[in-house]
Amino acid sequence: MQPPVPPPPAGPEQPPLLVAFLLLPNFTFTPFAGFIDMLRLAGDEGDRSRPRKCRWTIIAPSLQPVRASCGVMVTPWEKLDDPARYDHIVVVGGLLPPPGRPMLDAACLAFMQAARKARRSVIGVCTGSFALVEAGLIGPGGTCCVSWYHHQDLVDRYPEVTPVSDRLWVRSGRVTTCAGGTATIDLAATLVREQLGPAAAQKSLHILVAGTQRESATPQPHPPIAVRANDLRVRRAVLLMEQHVSDPLDGDALAGRLAISRRQLERLFRRDFQVSLQVFARDLRLSHAIWLLAHSEARITEIAGQCGFSDTPHLDRCFHQAFGTSPSRARRLGAAELKRMLLDWWPHGGAGSALRLDEVAEELPSPAPGAPPLTDRRHFP
Repeated sequence: MQPPVPPPPAGPEQPPLLVAFLLLPNFTFTPFAGFIDMLRLAGDEGDRSRPRKCRWTIIAPSLQPVRASCGVMVTPWEKLDDPARYDHIVVVGGLLPPPGRPMLDAACLAFMQAARKARRSVIGVCTGSFALVEAGLIGPGGTCCVSWYHHQDLVDRYPEVTPVSDRLWVRSGRVTTCAGGTATIDLAATLVREQLGPAAAQKSLHILVAGTQRESATPQPHPPIAVRANDLRVRRAVLLMEQHVSDPLDGDALAGRLAISRRQLERLFRRDFQVSLQVFARDLRLSHAIWLLAHSEARITEIAGQCGFSDTPHLDRCFHQAFGTSPSRARRLGAAELKRMLLDWWPHGGAGSALRLDEVAEELPSPAPGAPPLTDRRHFP
């Protein structure tokens, strides 16, 4: 077990920044590590890691190790106590519990509600933002930043909340929600810059080889679209398509992953989307192309390759068929217009239930021989 938070160094006029990390079961390790390392580097000269300018601690209802989604066990330093002690409380989520099960146990829920009464800054990272909604820190009509991957999960579980999936984080009063992943490094850099100065933030970013800090409005790298499908196998197929956008799987490979025939898979897609498997796959790649046109400086040739088109003319033909213009001309419309174009055009449902792979794997048949197991899943942000 790690020692509790060390006392502040003697003599400073202002007490050092104190940040508490509340790790939920199956939390994602990268957001936690990135955030805490920014604080570590900002808290001292060079890479000496002494908590001189800012301090941090890991809190939980007990001192039992908390398992990350990758299997790493982290032992809390302290039990939950008075949240008024902390300048910021960072709630790190990860794998979602099954629908209907709470994100927070009774002790964590009481602690979060006490933090709200104490007017503390609370930051929800990855699906930690779901816990903020559950604890009442984000009420009906409030905004909640969430990874594009969990956009539909938030809609399904908390329809009264407005999801934001096209930026890295959102700050609303004393509540901040962050998409997770490496975006937490940029969020932590903002916190350090505001409270310890720009030099401390820049120094930490440089040591982390993180480059220039991204601002909160920086778009996420994936369009926040959803599909309306009734069959679990179709939802699984869509997830596999998303994983292989740059190197598309053909119909036989997709069907093999799902342990069904290609003919059956084609029939399921026509039933749920009224289009062929090939048309849906093309539309999915086009949605990625529009997002990259709007939010990257990649050349059209590069975008064609990243989105699984054989070459630039192939992308041009499909793009013109769908939108009546070329990718280069569409790019000149600007990011806002391209985003509106995508959301207006996406023909396969935007408010349906799109269960994630970990939620559907147990309900699907075993994969075909040689195919990856159905419990394989994408990395959570």
